[in-house]
Amino acid sequence: MNITTLTERLRAIKIVPVIALDNAADAVPLGAALRESGIPVAEITFRSPAAAEAIRRLRDADPDILIAAGTVLNAAQAKAAQQAGADFIVSPGFNPNTVKACQDMDIPITPGINNPTAIEAALEHGIDTVKYFPAEASGGIPMLKALLAPYAMLKIMPTGGINTKNIRDYLAIKNVIACGGSWMVEKSLLQAQNWAEVERLGKEAVALVQG
Repeated sequence: MNITTLTERLRAIKIVPVIALDNAADAVPLGAALRESGIPVAEITFRSPAAAEAIRRLRDADPDILIAAGTVLNAAQAKAAQQAGADFIVSPGFNPNTVKACQDMDIPITPGINNPTAIEAALEHGIDTVKYFPAEASGGIPMLKALLAPYAMLKIMPTGGINTKNIRDYLAIKNVIACGGSWMVEKSLLQAQNWAEVERLGKEAVALVQG
C-alpha cells in the first residue's frame, strides 16, 4: 500500500484504535468488534510480545482490515510486522534506521514527531505523513498549530491523550488525517474480552468523528 492510498483511507476512517494485546488470539474477535462498530483499522502495538502473532492472526481472519504496527522501536520489529501482514508502521519517535528499513521493505512508516528537529529529519527522508506524539503532553493543539505554521505540507496523526472531549478539535485542523485513541480498546476491556463493549464504544466514536 502506498502512502497516498493509506492517507486517503485514514482520512475516511478518522480514528485509529491503539491496542496493546497480551493474548494474540484476542486479535480476531477484537478486529471483528471494531469492524462491526464501523472502524476497519487497528494499530497493534509492540508493547507486547504477542504483537506480531496478533497482527498475523488478524490479517488471516480479515484480509481487508487496515493494520498498523505501533510502538515499533527498531528495524527488527518493523520486519516482523511487515512479515506478519501489517499495512504500515507507526513509531513513537524518529529513528533513521527504522525508517530506512521500512523504505527498503516498501512499507509506509509514520514516525513520531513533536518538534522541528524531528520534522526536519522526517522531511529529509522523504516523509511528510507523521504521528504527533505524545500529543497532549507535547502541548496539544496550540503546539501542533505552531509546528504547522512553517511545515504546512505535513499530514498529521495525533496520538496520546486523545479522547472524546478533544478529538473533534484535532480533526478540525486540516492537516490532521486521523487521530489515534485507546478509550474504546482499554486494557480492562481486552482482558475481560468484552467485545460487545468495544463495539459499543467504537460506534459512539464513529458517530462522534463522522458527525
